[in-house]
Amino acid sequence: MAAPGGVGPLEPSVVALGRCDSTSLLWRVKDLQAVRSQGLVGALLGSLPRAPRQNVRLGRPLLLLPEEEGLLLEQRRAAAALPAAHLDGRGAELWAEQHQEAQQRSYEEQSVLALEDRKLALLRVFPSGSGSGPGATDQDLGGRLEALDRSFTFPPSALAVQISTCRAGLSYCPEARAFLQASRPIRGQDSQQRDACRYQVFRDLRGRGFYLTSAGKFGGDFLVYPGDPLRYHAHFIAVCVSLDESVSTLDVLAVARLGSNVKKTVLLCSPGAEPGVLYTSLQWSGMI
Repeated sequence: MAAPGGVGPLEPSVVALGRCDSTSLLWRVKDLQAVRSQGLVGALLGSLPRAPRQNVRLGRPLLLLPEEEGLLLEQRRAAAALPAAHLDGRGAELWAEQHQEAQQRSYEEQSVLALEDRKLALLRVFPSGSGSGPGATDQDLGGRLEALDRSFTFPPSALAVQISTCRAGLSYCPEARAFLQASRPIRGQDSQQRDACRYQVFRDLRGRGFYLTSAGKFGGDFLVYPGDPLRYHAHFIAVCVSLDESVSTLDVLAVARLGSNVKKTVLLCSPGAEPGVLYTSLQWSGMI
């Protein structure tokens, strides 16, 4: 999985979509800021250069939901980024120069950070003010810090390179994607109809000012927030079903009970024949 190699001239408000199989990724910081300002959240899935062996705090790229990508394309606020292989000779050279400049900037930044880490290690070994001789330890520490400034070199081989973590769902293998797809009774409709239903619900809720993220771990399609997810908890679990689709009573009971346990209201969202979506809320009140 790689960052988009080159991007043609785009308007400032247009974001560049990198592609990994059928998945859309955003790599540039200004693109992440742009989609966030439009109320689209996505999910970070890249490892951090200084903390690569953890998955609590993640960085670029930003993985977009298919509905988020569709909304950006419909509003003409996104364009596909061409990989370097699709560029002409001058475009490929320009991309290579930009890559080298980015690597050099990263090397310089990491050199400064490595020097700071080495100084902090010295300060821990030689704490200021300790020792028997007045000022002896401070003089020794100051000399060591000056010597470190003069002699420290950061080897290029130690340069940390961001390598994006990848979920199995981003595999190029269609068999792996098919194996990971949930097959639940509440998802009885075919894939194309379900995707269209999800997109209409996503567009309608986003148009009402709500923020949406994936709700796979809550048994629904979307988590619906009244504001930015960094400031608010989700109020609703949106489950997208067609008006003509039959849903098992056990499925309705299961999702309603789950919503009650996590203190959220379940919304059954059904796109109507006319523009608009019909919403039915479910709340658990107990067994009779």
